Amino acid sequence: MKVVIVGAGKVGSFIASDLHAGGHQVTVMELDYVLAKRLKGEVAYQVLAGDACEVTNLQAAGVAEADVVVAATGDDKDNLVVSLLAKTEFAVPRVVARVNHPKNHWLFNEAWGVDVAVSTPQLLTGVVEEAVTVGSLVRLLQLEHGDANLVEVTLAEDSPAAGRSIAELSLPRDATFVAVIRKGHVVVPKGDTLLLAGDEVMALVTPASQDEVRALLVS
Repeated sequence: MKVVIVGAGKVGSFIASDLHAGGHQVTVMELDYVLAKRLKGEVAYQVLAGDACEVTNLQAAGVAEADVVVAATGDDKDNLVVSLLAKTEFAVPRVVARVNHPKNHWLFNEAWGVDVAVSTPQLLTGVVEEAVTVGSLVRLLQLEHGDANLVEVTLAEDSPAAGRSIAELSLPRDATFVAVIRKGHVVVPKGDTLLLAGDEVMALVTPASQDEVRALLVS
């Protein structure tokens, strides 16, 4: 897989090193010429210096052949511009953008060419809620232009699903259970899987089906 990452800060550099170690072809573009020059002598993947908000620089980075573009700078405006150019000018199949300020998250959508928006504060909030909340549906991750969410709920004693099999719940067609975590072990959900109080149930839902799934799992 060919990946172009814009921004060689701590986030971008970590992603680049991780993906390169996984055998992917990685190119990083960095606006700071001094930083880009230093990285060239330290890393095995390609590093280019330049402004990724310029179409010609994106062409030089090989964005036209990229499978994924990651806009990982510390500036939300730059990440939006890079995402829009990657999608509209180069038709990149998947564009992932970093959201630095949560108040800007609503901008990171399909209109700006963003397939997946990653906001660290929102991810941390979801992780904290998931760790301390029982009997509430918690959104862990937004996927595919917001058309699907990964949600989690720890079943309370009075959950409508406790003591029932998955088949009995009659999930909506656009929702599915992806995992059940029970006493530290992962249970692959099947129709005859019996749900118990204390189970951590993870599901993929659409905005239209989320309330129905909540009603099935939460009292």
